[in-house]
Amino acid sequence: MLTVLGNGQTVETAAIGREGLVGATCGPLNGAAVSRAVTQTPGAAERIGADRFSQALEESEGLRAAVARHTEALLAQVQQTAACNALHRLDARLARWLLMLHDRSEGDSFALTHEGLSDMLGVRRATVSEVGAALEEKGLIRRSRGRIEVLDRPGLERAACECYRTIADTMAALLPAPAKG
Repeated sequence: MLTVLGNGQTVETAAIGREGLVGATCGPLNGAAVSRAVTQTPGAAERIGADRFSQALEESEGLRAAVARHTEALLAQVQQTAACNALHRLDARLARWLLMLHDRSEGDSFALTHEGLSDMLGVRRATVSEVGAALEEKGLIRRSRGRIEVLDRPGLERAACECYRTIADTMAALLPAPAKG
């Protein structure tokens, strides 16, 4: 999820994968999205119309409980990400973001451009290149044109700020583990 400012600048505010849903807050009480959802990796998704979703929420206590848990987890993630974006070094933020993507990916390698990373982190592409090179020099990742591979996940976790573990633990406590594939 990206927040887009009036001047076109963007910054990541949450990562959502197979564990969650996008647009649940645009239900019967809120018809406007305040962020932009973008996909960073290929995958399948399902779509349901707002009217049908609202009807399903009315009919299913289990669905209401699941959406409430997801909303709580998402709010916690957005709050932690806001603090992270304001207070932590870019290298630690990049490590956090790569770990969050890695958690939601099928493997250790994923298509990702410097442009996409710069949008997520709210910095220039050149800055992403510099910080990515530093993580690569430490042997944590390997970069190639439009692709990043996680080489040392434990090392990347040590390079990330506390926000990665806080978000991951919160998500694990509130949401069931998603099925892979």
